[in-house]
Amino acid sequence: MNLTRFSLQNRVVTWMFILLIALGGRISYDQLGRLEDPAFTIKEAVVFTSYPGASAQEVEQEVTDILETAIRQMDQIKRIRSISRAGISEIHAEMKDKYDGKTLPQVWSELRHKVSDARIKLPPGASEPLVNDDFGDVFGVFYAITGDGFDLRELQNFADFLKREMLLVQDVASVDIMGRQDEAIYVEFSNQKLSLLGISQQQIFDTLKGYDGVASAGEMPLGKDYIRIAPTGTFQSVDEIRSLLIQGTEERLIRLGDLATVSRGYVEPAESLMHFNGKQAIGLGISTVSGGNVVVMGKAVTQRLEELQERIPIGINLNTIAHQGDSVEIAVNGFVENLVQALVIVIGVLLLFMGLRSGLLIGVVLLLTVASTMIFMDIFSINLQRISLGALVIALGMLVDNAIVVTEGILVGIQTGKRSYDAAMKTVAETAWPLLGATVIAILAFSGIGLSQDSTGEFCRSLFQVILISLMLSWVLAVTATPLLCDIFLKAKQVDEDAIYDHWFFRAFKTLLETSIRFKYLVSILMAGLLVAAIFGFRYVPDSFFPNSNRPQFMINLWLPQGRHIQEITQVTSQVENWLTQQEKIDSHASFIGRGATRFILTYKPESSNRSYAQILVNMKKRQDIPEMIEKVEAEIGPLFPDITLDVQSFVLGPGGGGKIAVRLSGPDANVLRELTEQVKGIYASDPNTKAIRDDWRQRTKILRPVFDETAARRLGISRQQLSNALEWVMHGSRTALYREENKLIPIYSRLPEEEKGRVENARFLKILSPVTGKHIPLEQLILAWPIEFEDGLIHRWNQERTIKVECDPIFGVASNVFNRIRPKVESLKLPEGYHMEWAGEYEDSTKAKTSLGKNLPLSFLAMIVCIVFLFNKIRETLIILLTVPLAIIGVTAGLLSFMQAFDFMSLLGFLSLSGMLIKNSIVLLEQIDLEENAGREPYEALVHATITRIRPVAMAAVTTVLGMLPLIGDDFFRGLAITIMGGLSFATVLTLLVVPVLYAVFYRIRKPKNG
Repeated sequence: MNLTRFSLQNRVVTWMFILLIALGGRISYDQLGRLEDPAFTIKEAVVFTSYPGASAQEVEQEVTDILETAIRQMDQIKRIRSISRAGISEIHAEMKDKYDGKTLPQVWSELRHKVSDARIKLPPGASEPLVNDDFGDVFGVFYAITGDGFDLRELQNFADFLKREMLLVQDVASVDIMGRQDEAIYVEFSNQKLSLLGISQQQIFDTLKGYDGVASAGEMPLGKDYIRIAPTGTFQSVDEIRSLLIQGTEERLIRLGDLATVSRGYVEPAESLMHFNGKQAIGLGISTVSGGNVVVMGKAVTQRLEELQERIPIGINLNTIAHQGDSVEIAVNGFVENLVQALVIVIGVLLLFMGLRSGLLIGVVLLLTVASTMIFMDIFSINLQRISLGALVIALGMLVDNAIVVTEGILVGIQTGKRSYDAAMKTVAETAWPLLGATVIAILAFSGIGLSQDSTGEFCRSLFQVILISLMLSWVLAVTATPLLCDIFLKAKQVDEDAIYDHWFFRAFKTLLETSIRFKYLVSILMAGLLVAAIFGFRYVPDSFFPNSNRPQFMINLWLPQGRHIQEITQVTSQVENWLTQQEKIDSHASFIGRGATRFILTYKPESSNRSYAQILVNMKKRQDIPEMIEKVEAEIGPLFPDITLDVQSFVLGPGGGGKIAVRLSGPDANVLRELTEQVKGIYASDPNTKAIRDDWRQRTKILRPVFDETAARRLGISRQQLSNALEWVMHGSRTALYREENKLIPIYSRLPEEEKGRVENARFLKILSPVTGKHIPLEQLILAWPIEFEDGLIHRWNQERTIKVECDPIFGVASNVFNRIRPKVESLKLPEGYHMEWAGEYEDSTKAKTSLGKNLPLSFLAMIVCIVFLFNKIRETLIILLTVPLAIIGVTAGLLSFMQAFDFMSLLGFLSLSGMLIKNSIVLLEQIDLEENAGREPYEALVHATITRIRPVAMAAVTTVLGMLPLIGDDFFRGLAITIMGGLSFATVLTLLVVPVLYAVFYRIRKPKNG
């Protein structure tokens, strides 16, 4: 069925569809989900296993290695990385790119089975491994709960209350609480006092243990009822623990409170802490259900909090760290503003150069294309976010191409005396298939990113999806709505065909064109020379991956030497907080001590637990002040704490994270790896533009290693476990029993008073009961020596190999400049046999993304070539078109160097899209040449006339696309892409209108007739 004929002959139906598109587009726009950045699946799960008392090396060998071996058997595994620390194994299992959100649940189920099967191989004392497949959840609404005059327990209880309430809110998936500290009951008593009263520690332990359990007392019949027996005796309060009676000498009963100090507090040392603006805080993170609308959820959360206002105690404050709903609205509104600006620019250009009627007509078709694209985005659940809206801006210039060609042809037909209906039918008959082929080729230019399966491809996939939808719809509307609107509204005076182009501009261009054809070989050599120069000049364009985010936030990472107490890093953090509070340009700051923040944006990677680490999220009043503030933090905070590793980072747009320059060193021996690490650090430090030089193994930690006298201990019947338990109790206390309070199980710890615990001299005089002699033996008789040694506190592995990652960041500029200087020096290091290195950081992320994209490019370009051959059925036309594509590098290089813009991943996508635009314009021109020759014109005349008649559509397509990119220049994410397309397409117009005719003349040996 002929779509054009149907549209023109069934006008009511066509108008109905036009109105439905306009109405449906408006409704769909309101219904579309909103996100700041597109979602991508974090294909990673974490397996946690505790192994109390084990060193990092023991954890690595006895737990991590066993679980990694089991996990590696899965076909779905892409890579495994792990961290073994004293008492804890943490394994990150990342799945292959081909798995997505729909298939991953099955993969996680298999992972659990593998881990469960390996459980029997773990050593005694190791806990049941915990598989966390929610590692990638994003808690986009993130609050800090503070309260003057409220203690931590009250803040935690309020956080629990809010958690229950928030879980009932629309689109809320889960709620995470940060900064929580586990409560504990402490029973402190002095050994000397117990000895005087003739009471042993074990008596206290056994007595407490006897009251902490829930035991069945059975049931009994009572009349017609059968009732449960529940005797009293369990602890109901801390006072009851104090009142517990202990058997003393001479059968005396002594209250525990008279022997010991019983108090309620928190488990020491704390695992993690949180501050907001320097005050103690509890974090509350709220995530959205899969497929939910974060804006709707954010508004629902805000509304529910307003409803709960009367139940919030006076003095407790909910401080916003991040609110993705608000951020998304601001971001989407900004993107929509860019889209509207681009629309206004494009329509303005059309009105200026195409005339009022033609300009308005094409503008209406453009608006219909955007509206229909919104409808299909709603159907296919493509959210409004940075990439999809950016894709619309990128596509705007291309969306008018088809309508311009059709409108131009109909206008010329009317001007030469044809009826508008006949002109429309003739124009569409001649251009429909070439335009469809050119449109498909333009879409194929983006197909590489659409088919890429890695996280970067998933992040940018909506770019391809929106381009595909909008361009195909632009063709459909070009052969349906455009002819109808032209038939109704387009009017023109009848003139001779030659008179249409009898204008100084066309005459001047004709002279330039004929001169270029005359000197076709010279022009070809000139273009080849410019191409070589551009390729050489491209070496001076810096390389990059993704730019920094435009969030008004940055991170301060602080590392004390590994093994320092959490109190030390807390004190340092407090001093930094005091400094930040004095800075007028800072709005607020939230500190996370002992671990990173919860994942509150998708591109943020939380730091693993480490008591020597702290992170501060700084919220600025103005985003533009971030570079200045980062520089100030590094200049003033760094010198105050010489033993701290300071790393200040902006957030990035897109996947990535961590040090921008990083290398992984792998091998079996930790000492050799550390020697290589120091050599790499020296190379890093030798470059003047590096900062925050660090490695992920950190420093070796001190360890007290009492030498156990095996002979004496065996003679006395004392085991190593008894020794360890005694030392644990002396140093920081030991868990003795449980106290139940509502839904809480609070451990009871017994320990020495503050002035006695944690000292070796006290441990020496501690006595252990010998089951052989029945006497208490001083510990010093069982320990031969008390040496202090050093051990690796953190052992990282990459794909089951011990691996140290050495990182740094550039002080200024892009990382690639520093990387290119450092790389040959690092790679020249001589590695012992069995050791190897591989680059990580931004280089690895960029390389993997480009490799994933590159895998699909051959297929995409093959499909493009097939389309060209199918359209022309000629080899020479195909070669002409393909030869013009590399020449775009000339304009791209000039544009990037002029704006001093790095060639990032989005610039690469811009270049790929540019190739599609070039091919599309070339097809339009070459098809017109064929039409002219088929109409009986001589080859030279056909070549010149076809080029002149295609000036306006080709130039207009270029101008609208280039000017439509202007709003994206101000967007950090799209700036590289916009400059690439603007520079390349500006030169591409010359390529299409001059170089394509020149190459055509070269391939077909066309010369100007002597009598011409």
